[in-house]
Amino acid sequence: MEGKALFEAIDAMPSYKRVSLAIEEQIISGKIKPGEALPTEHTLAEQLGVNRSTLREGLRALENAGFIKRAGAKKLIVSIPESSEIAQYTSRAMSLHSVTFAELWEMMIVLEPLSARYAAERAPKDILKLIEANVAETEERLHDDATIIRLDVEFHSLVSQATQNRVLVLSEEPLGLLLYNSTRRLYRASPKARYRLLEAHRKIYEAIASGDADTAETWMRKHIEDFKRGHVIAGFDFHGPVRLPGADG
Repeated sequence: MEGKALFEAIDAMPSYKRVSLAIEEQIISGKIKPGEALPTEHTLAEQLGVNRSTLREGLRALENAGFIKRAGAKKLIVSIPESSEIAQYTSRAMSLHSVTFAELWEMMIVLEPLSARYAAERAPKDILKLIEANVAETEERLHDDATIIRLDVEFHSLVSQATQNRVLVLSEEPLGLLLYNSTRRLYRASPKARYRLLEAHRKIYEAIASGDADTAETWMRKHIEDFKRGHVIAGFDFHGPVRLPGADG
């Protein structure tokens, strides 16, 4: 038995991670609420039983994750991570897990038509104006690849915001980030794809603006199915991993 390991290594989580997890747990549990100030570094270090340098490293991790923000040189305020920060983290995680276009599309074909339906039923006027402006700019900038791709991602984000359902918003944003690169490659391979995109976006907007949930859902489903069809026709690997922007140059 002498040469055989009987025990696994003891958890060697760095001290700063223990600090950040301890504070994060208090935030998530609601014991410290968004907008409230954290105790001073001196008090936190004493309560957590760590030195100031370890504490500061843990606080930096929380700040990077969006759980706290600075209000002046020494004051730290509890905050809620922005949806864009969550989306960046989630999209990177999915990319590292080599999520495929097929897997992504399976979620899109469920979430996007549902978002269009709810948007038609619930869209506030301010979001409707933003969607209208997005479609108008798409038509004006149809041959500017960088702009049209940004507007495409923005359109779907605005539709999800129009649902007034935060779960849909938080689910859609990382998908949009992952799809950016695929959309860019599609326009390079199939220039006509942008015209189909414009038609679909216009029809979806008109249906949402008129409160026609069935038509909004139908057109969004056609749009997402067309997106898949374009990739297949262009010869892209439908079952290959989706890369983040910049991964393929």
